Formats: sequence, C-alpha cells, structure tokens
Amino acid sequence: MTTAETLTASLEDYLEAIFHIIAEKRAARPKDIARRLKVSNPSVTGALRLLAKKKLVNYAPYDLVTLTGKGEEAARDVIRRHEVLRDFFVKVLAVEQDVADKAACKMEHSIPGVILERFIQFAEFVEVCPRGGSKWIAGFGYHCDYDSAMENCEKCIAQALEEVKKKKRQGGKKKMPVTKLKDIPPGGKCKVNRVAAGKASSRIIEMGVVPGALIEVEKIAPLGDPIDIKVKGYHLSLRKEEADGIDVTPLNAR
Repeated sequence: MTTAETLTASLEDYLEAIFHIIAEKRAARPKDIARRLKVSNPSVTGALRLLAKKKLVNYAPYDLVTLTGKGEEAARDVIRRHEVLRDFFVKVLAVEQDVADKAACKMEHSIPGVILERFIQFAEFVEVCPRGGSKWIAGFGYHCDYDSAMENCEKCIAQALEEVKKKKRQGGKKKMPVTKLKDIPPGGKCKVNRVAAGKASSRIIEMGVVPGALIEVEKIAPLGDPIDIKVKGYHLSLRKEEADGIDVTPLNAR
C-alpha cells in the first residue's frame, strides 16, 4: 500500500519537507518546517503529532524532528513521484522548470503507481528510440511554442531519412561502445548491458539496476567513491567496486 492511500496530501507535504530539511541541515525543527511550507506553528505541531501517531516521525515538544525508517521510506516515495512527474514535464513535454515543479506538487499525491511507471517507461523510450532523444524533444518544444505547420514535419522526416542513408553509406549499423558505469561522468546517461555476478549483485538488481535499465550519473565523490545515480526515479549510491561490475552503453554515443 502506497503512502498516497494512507496519508493526506498535506501530511505527505510535511514528510517531503522534513526529508529535505534534514538533508540540508542534518536536523529539522518545527520552525524550519513552518518556514518551508509557509504555515503556522500550531499547524506544524498538529501535523507532527499525527505523523508521530502513525510512527512516521520521532517528535517531542521543543526537540528536533527526525524520520523513522518507515517515515523515510514514505518520504522518498513522495519525492520520487514528484521528481518523475517534474522530469517528464521538463524533459519530454518541454515545459518550463518552475511551471513543471508546481504541477508536479499538485499531481504527486494522487497519481496511481501504474501510471507513474508508464511515465518512466515512456521517458526511457524517448531516450533510446532512434527517432527520439534530445533533438526530438527540442523539436516538440519548438512545435508547441512557434509553429505547427505540416511542412516542418516533412522536413524533419526527410532529414531523418537522409541520416539513415548516410549511416548505411558509412558501413551500416555502428557498433555501440561498452564501458563501465564508474567511467560515466556526472550528468552522463547510459543503458545497462550486464551486471557482473558477485556478493553485491543481488542488492544492485533489487535496486533496479538490471540489463536494459537507463541510468543517469548524478554525482561522483572526489575520490570516485561513492557514485550517486538515478534509476527509474530512485536516487541510489553505489560503491566504486559495484559500479566497476556494471557494463553500460553511453546514450550519447548513438
């Protein structure tokens, strides 16, 4: 059962706010929560009592607020829904960041899990489809903002056909390069080809890092360990040795 089925939209907003405050300041105080959500102190107190009753936060008057294990899991679920929606609006629909963020805030509380997964699958499809990618998305944004004339579609199709013919003249299908996940730079995207067997492989697979999955490298620590990635809307940290056992194909190598 998801948090959307057990919590009100307001309480989910509190969990999300507490999670972000703890990530930024390592601790959350009621006044920090009130400031972030722009609500009164009595409102925060009431919400914290309800969340504590549901065993999602540890709360006592005049003390710091922390998330329980169950509360952190619920908060991450809310944040994932928000980020998947926002990224879809920005990266696929070419909506401006602030508009997309506000829309995601409203929709994150009610979107069914099956539809959320379809959003993820469609975004991944656009990334890997030969007719998709950044050029296709940019073309869609231009279509929405400036011109919807059919002659532009004809030009696009003609250009795509010419590119296909050019690749054939150059020797047919180009072999896709394979590298290690640890060698993908921050901001880079790649597709998983293989996960080496080992003690950590089952944990990695459970996190969604499986052949065919799309990964975005978010951050690499100064010494290369850990490596923060995003896969299927989840933020994960991998040890360098784990990333070294994952063969990937860079998406920008198409």
